[in-house]
Amino acid sequence: MTSRLRLASHIHFGATAIATLLLALPALAQQDQAPAQQQSRQVDLGKDDKNKCQDQASTPQTLSSQSQAPQTKEEKNNCQTEQTGVSKDRLFFTLPNFLTVENAGQIPPLTAGQKFKVVARSSFDYVEFPWYAFLAGISQAENSEPGYGQGAAGYGKRYGAAFADGTIENFWTSAILPSLLRQDPRFYQLGKGTFWHRTGYAVSRIFVTRTDSGHNQFNASEIFGSAIAAGISTYSYHPQSDRTLSNTASVWGTQIGYDTITLVVKEFWPDIRRKISRKKNAQ
Repeated sequence: MTSRLRLASHIHFGATAIATLLLALPALAQQDQAPAQQQSRQVDLGKDDKNKCQDQASTPQTLSSQSQAPQTKEEKNNCQTEQTGVSKDRLFFTLPNFLTVENAGQIPPLTAGQKFKVVARSSFDYVEFPWYAFLAGISQAENSEPGYGQGAAGYGKRYGAAFADGTIENFWTSAILPSLLRQDPRFYQLGKGTFWHRTGYAVSRIFVTRTDSGHNQFNASEIFGSAIAAGISTYSYHPQSDRTLSNTASVWGTQIGYDTITLVVKEFWPDIRRKISRKKNAQ
C-alpha cells in the first residue's frame, strides 16, 4: 500500500472522474436554467414515487396493478433506498455504489449489522476482483514495491495486497468506526445548485458526516478510519522496506484524496445516468 501503488490507481480514477464531470456539465447547465415550476413538478413527482413505493410494499402482489409498481430502474432504486436505507446503484453502471442516497427523504438509519453487511457486499462484489487485478497489473508494470518481485509470484502478492488494502479501508471507514461512533456511512447527494456549490458540498463530506440520528458531525470515521487502515496494511503484509511513518502518512493522504474524488463523482453521477438514459430512450 505504498504511495506509488495508490497514486497509480488514483491517477487512472482521477482521469475518469474529470472526464465524467465534463460530460455532466451540459446536464447541470440545463438543471440550473430550469424554471421554478419545473422544479416544483419534480418535487411532486418525488412524492408520487414515494406513495407508489408505499403502495407497492403494503399491497399484496396478487392485487397490485401495473400502475402501482415502479416502472424505471431509477424508481426501483429509490424504492429500494426508501425501504432498506441502501441503494442498488453502480457508478458507471459497474462499480458498487450501495451507500449513496439520492433524493433523500425519511429513510431508516442503518444498524451496525446492516453497515457490515453492505460493506461486505460492496467489498466482495464480482466487479472488485477484476478491478484489483487491473490495479495490480499497473503496479507490476511500474515495479512499485520492488520487494514483491516480478513474475507470477510478484503479481499474486500485489493482487492480494491491493485487495486487502481496499477491503480493510472500506471496513474501517464504513462499518467498524461508524458502528462504534454511531455515524452514518452513506453519502447523501445534494442534487441541486450550481456546479461549484455541489462540488464544494461533496468535498466537505470528507470532513462532515451525519450521525445515525441525522445530525451533522465531524467525519471521524473517514479521517481516523483511513489512517488506521493505512497503518495496519503498511506494517503487516507490505515489504519491510516500505514500513516507514512517512510512507504510512503518504498512503493516508492519498486515500483521503481518492475518497474525495469518489464523492464528487457520486454527487454528479445521477445527472449523468439520467442523461444517458434519455439518449437511449430517444434512440
